[in-house]
Formats: sequence, structure tokens, C-alpha cells
Amino acid sequence: MKNVLVIGAARSGIAAARLLKRAGYNVVLTDMKEIDREGLDGIEVFDNGHPECLKERTYEFIVKNPGIPYTAPLIQYFSERGDKIYTEIETASRIAKNFHYGAITGTDGKTTVTTLLWEMLRKKDPRAQAAGNIGLPLSDVVLEHENEKLDVALELSNFQLLGTEAFHPEVCTVTNLAPDHLDYMDSLESYYASKMKIYANCTPQDWFIRNVDDEQIMKYATNIPCTVIDFSLKRDDVDLYTKDGAAWLNDIRLFDVADLKIVGAFNCGNAMMAACMAYKLGVSLEDIREVIRSFHGVEHRIEFVREIGGVRIYNDTKATNTHAACAALSAFDRNVILLCGGKDKHISFDDLKQFDDEVKHCFSFGQTKDHFKEIFTRQTSVGTMEEAFARAMKIAVPGDVVLLSPACSSFDQFRNYEVRGEIFKEMVDRYRKD
Repeated sequence: MKNVLVIGAARSGIAAARLLKRAGYNVVLTDMKEIDREGLDGIEVFDNGHPECLKERTYEFIVKNPGIPYTAPLIQYFSERGDKIYTEIETASRIAKNFHYGAITGTDGKTTVTTLLWEMLRKKDPRAQAAGNIGLPLSDVVLEHENEKLDVALELSNFQLLGTEAFHPEVCTVTNLAPDHLDYMDSLESYYASKMKIYANCTPQDWFIRNVDDEQIMKYATNIPCTVIDFSLKRDDVDLYTKDGAAWLNDIRLFDVADLKIVGAFNCGNAMMAACMAYKLGVSLEDIREVIRSFHGVEHRIEFVREIGGVRIYNDTKATNTHAACAALSAFDRNVILLCGGKDKHISFDDLKQFDDEVKHCFSFGQTKDHFKEIFTRQTSVGTMEEAFARAMKIAVPGDVVLLSPACSSFDQFRNYEVRGEIFKEMVDRYRKD
């Protein structure tokens, strides 16, 4: 029986360990924290640290949690030893022989495109799944549906793509590229290049949707082995475009733009990419259009919370970088009271300066709270998000927008961006009841 080592016992690691055990491997699972052993029968577990004995064994391959950097000592050791290191996306996709993937990566918009695609795929087959970086490990899907033919909308971070070798989607896209994860990657160039692994194993029959409006994508998307579908929100001389109030794939009318419920031109682009991917995967135009008409957005991404005294409040906690925050600000004309700040990812906030006129006031919090002093003319640094919200509501008048769009990750004060968003919405609820 061949040995495999799974490093990191977060949800994807647990799922990978269980799947590999069922596939006939001798599985060793290790984590720096304590591991809940329920459901891990037959799996050798080492927790509260990585013992030296792990280095004495040989492995068919190693599965690394995508959040663990390649600079971590144990990962470096096995990398220098020449071991193959994958993420669970690679191993799960190798086991599931009959899955059809629409794969999405990029700096922003991934979750919106993935969710829209999933909703469209479900119209074709209710068993369709959304997995990957969106929250559900692909290994969990394979555990339930291994021998079935299944459509999967798969959101991929660059961390997950770094651990792929043979993964092959039938249609894929990179939504956009902007500086991010510089606290993890060696350089901005390596971050951008890692995204392009998404089409590395595609064939001429597969599609890659290329955003020609994005300068960095045009620079890094090279040697594409599959059919390229050029996409633009600014031009109509490409394959995927808008014209006469509709979104078109060549001469096929995908949907009417007026039917979109989600705000912002960038969300029109997200919908176009999802519709194109769904069409490639066999979803009917009628079903694509029905989803477009009914889709109200993704939780935590410019999510309308409620209106209080004529002030509209939005939760955009998923904006964990400058580019995403810019996209949110571009969806509003003026009178935005911005709440931002969080963990320092060593990226510039200078692009936010273009919205200085639209931002009535910025209340910044967390580790980066003072970084915004040079960005906005009207800015106040506070300690916490709760204080920022309270200060915002004191100055808000009817017609204003209070927007949580942090432009930073959450890990200085919150477990993840979802927790940050849930706490924010609870604040809004409490304020309404007070």
C-alpha cells in the first residue's frame, strides 16, 4: 500500500485524507494544531506539531493545505527532497474521472462568477456542485459522487493552482489580475503567473475566456493551448461583448443587461463570463436567462444589508484587496461613507485615491487604519469595525451609503472575512433595534 502525507487538517485536508484512504492509500495526516479524529478511522494522525519521523518515510505524493506557504520548513524539506506536492484539487480531480469543470480564478469576482455558473448548471442538472475556494472541498464532492457524471463550478485560488499538475477544466477564466497575496508569494509576477496554470492542461476543444480589458492578463496569458474566447466590456470586436443592451457570444444573444439585479459594470462582466461558461457546458439559453433575472448577488460581496433612515448599508467584506474595494466604490455615484482596514498584506492603496470625491468620509480600522490618511481627504482612524460603523451612522444622512469594503484581509481582528461580514450585519441589526 502506497503512503501519502496530508499536511494541514483544515476542512480540505480532512476531506482529502478521507478520500485518499478510500482510494486505497495508507494516509498520514499532520497538523500544528489538535485534530478532531472523528471520521478518520484507519488514518495515522500526528497533531500539535510535525514530528521528525515524518521525514524518515517515503511518500507517493504529499497533499498540502493551500494556505500553508511553500516557505514553511516542512514543505521546504519535502520540496528540496524532490517529493511531489499537490493540493486536494489535484488529487480529487484525478480520482473523479467523469467530472466536467468550469474553473474560475482571478483576483476579484471569482465567487460571483462561480455562484452564477453553479446556479445555471443546476438548471441543467440539480446535482451540479460549486466547490473549491468557495468553501466546499472538491474532495468532499468526490466522496459523494465519485463515479457519476457531474458538472462542477470550481473556484480556484492561486494557492490551489500552484499544487496542480494534471487538472483539466473544459472551460476556464481568469476574471482579472491585481496585486494581492504579497505576504505569501515571492513576487507580484509569480502571483500573476500562478493564475495561468488554470489552462495549462486544456485541449483545443476547451475554452479559455480571456479578459482583453485587463492589461496584466494580456501580458501573462500566453501559450494558451485551447480555444480563446476574448471578452471585453469596452469593445464589441471580440467574442464576448455587450451591444444594443445585451450580452453576446459572437452572434448568440446570451441575456439582456437590464435583467441583471446586481450592481456595477464589473458584475455585468462577471455575469457574461458565467453565462459563456454555462453555454459551453451545455446549459440552455432559456435557463441562463432565467438565472440572470433571478440572481441577487453573493453574500458578503456588495451585499445590501438594509436601509436605516434613508441610509443604505452594504456589506462588502469580501473586498480583501484594493482592486476589489475600487470595484465596489465604482458601483456608487457619491456620498459613500467608507469603512475599511484590516491586516496589512503589503499592497498599495493608492488606486483608491480616484474615489476621493465620492467618499464623504472614510473611517479606517485595524492594523492598517493609518494607511488611509494619505488616501482620502476626509478620513478618521479608529480601533475597531464597530467603532467605525458607529461613527459612520452619526454623520450619515438620507441618501448616503455606508459601505464596508475593507481593501484588506481580516486576520488582524477576525477569523476570516465571512466572520467579519456576519459581525457587521449583526451590528446593523442591533443599530436598527436600538
